[in-house]
Amino acid sequence: MLSLIDSPNSPIRFLILDCPTESTLGYYIDEFVQLSVATVVRCCQPTYSISRLQEHDIQVIDLPFKDGGVPPPQVVREWLALVEQARDQEDQQTIAVHCVAGLGRAPVLVAIALIEMGVKPLDAIEFIRTKRRGAFNKPQIAYLDTYKRTMKPRSSGSHYSLRSSLERMFKFGGTKAVTPVSQHI
Repeated sequence: MLSLIDSPNSPIRFLILDCPTESTLGYYIDEFVQLSVATVVRCCQPTYSISRLQEHDIQVIDLPFKDGGVPPPQVVREWLALVEQARDQEDQQTIAVHCVAGLGRAPVLVAIALIEMGVKPLDAIEFIRTKRRGAFNKPQIAYLDTYKRTMKPRSSGSHYSLRSSLERMFKFGGTKAVTPVSQHI
């Protein structure tokens, strides 16, 4: 099961999935290519060789932590460095994240990224659960509910496309009201 999570005000998308194996990796690679996945983050022990992913220019990063647990500070720092790097790209980035079932560790990392992007913790949990039923256990929810942002917030205009910049500059595109994405979540 694949769950695509768009992030607000950012060119990053997250793909949460269960753990590929050598026998299922071909299916996942096809999906990764279709969704422009540049990086796969493994939150569990390796169950497949990364060489087939590397043949498709997909980077694999191992950030394992305890099943059912919360990420230690070092894992959070490495995860946020990856998210920050993806946010700096001009084109849309998709980061795939998996643990064994895709219900605990992987959703926790995605929720951390959403919180860092300005989504309220409980809203991030609720939004991910709409896409990934059964995600998070009680300790993970408690951790996320008290999680404090560490990345510097971006100004709201830091990631405009060329089109939106021209629209603002030359008043193209009308004057429709824009609701912040975090209110949709």
